[in-house]
Amino acid sequence: MTVTINPIGPVFAGEVTGIDCRKPLAPESVAAIEAGMDQYAVLVYRDQKFVDEEQLAFTLNFGVIEQRGRGSPKGRIHFRTDDQVRDLARGIGDFSNIGGDGEPLTPDTRAYQFKMADRLWHSDSSFRDIPAKYSLLSGRTVPSWGGSTEFADMRGAYDALDDRTKAEVADLICLHSQIYSREAVGFGDMSEDERTEFRPVRQQLVRRHPVTGRKSLFLSSHAGAIEGWSIPESRMFLRDLAEFATQPQFVYSHAWTRHDFVVWDNRTTMHRGRRFDPAELRDVRQTRLAGDGATIEQLD
Repeated sequence: MTVTINPIGPVFAGEVTGIDCRKPLAPESVAAIEAGMDQYAVLVYRDQKFVDEEQLAFTLNFGVIEQRGRGSPKGRIHFRTDDQVRDLARGIGDFSNIGGDGEPLTPDTRAYQFKMADRLWHSDSSFRDIPAKYSLLSGRTVPSWGGSTEFADMRGAYDALDDRTKAEVADLICLHSQIYSREAVGFGDMSEDERTEFRPVRQQLVRRHPVTGRKSLFLSSHAGAIEGWSIPESRMFLRDLAEFATQPQFVYSHAWTRHDFVVWDNRTTMHRGRRFDPAELRDVRQTRLAGDGATIEQLD
C-alpha cells in the first residue's frame, strides 16, 4: 500500500493511512513519512495495536533512541519508586498514570505530582544539551473523558511575529531546566542532588530545522530565564511569546482513541497534555529519538 497523508489540523498535523506500523517499512515508506514529518510536524496513525518491541522497531527507522542522562533524576523515570515501576521493554518510556500494581498512581505520590507539569506547554528534552528529535506516543488504554494532547506549530508562530519582535528574539539564549517547569506547578521539593542533575542548559530561542531550513521559536515551560535579562523580565517576555504562539490558529488538539499512535517533531512544536479523571487508567508509552545537534550552534 502507498503511504498517504491528509491534513487534519488548521495549518499543520496530518493523518497517515496505507501503513501498518507494526510491520517492517520499505525505504520509500520511511522517506515518505520523514517528508510528511517535515511538512506536517505531527502525524497521527490510527489502530496501531503495538507491543513494545514493535513500537521500538518502528521508531528505529528514523534515528536512535534518546539515552537518559543529564536532565533526568538518578534512579527511576519520573520519580517512580521501585514498586511504581512497570516492566516495559528497554527504550520504552512509561508516560502512564499506572503503578507497578496495575492501579492508578495516587495524587499524593511524587511520580503523579511530577507529571502534572506535562499539562504545561513544553518541548520534550529541551532541558538536555541536545534536545529530542521525534517523540512517538502509543495510546494502549485511554480514559473515557479528557486526556487530549494539544500541539502548537512553532514555525507558524515565528512566521507570524512582527519584524521588531523577530529582530529582538534573533540572538537570544534561554536557560531550560525541569526545575522551572516543576516549580511552576508547585513541585519544588527537590534534593540538592536532584537540582544538580536538573541544572539549566542553554538553548537558542530561535532555531532552524536541519532539513527544511525553516525557523521556529524554541519555547517551553522548561525555559525559565534569558541570558542577560532579569528573571522577571525574562519570564514575562517568554510568557507573552508562549501566549502568542499557542493561539488557536497555531494549535491542533488530538482527542485520543485506543491504539492511536501520534508522532511529533520537537524541533518545530510544543505540546501539552490535558486533564482527565485520575481514577481511570491511561496507558501511554513513548519512544523518543535523540536530537541532531545543539541548538546553540544552529544559527551561527
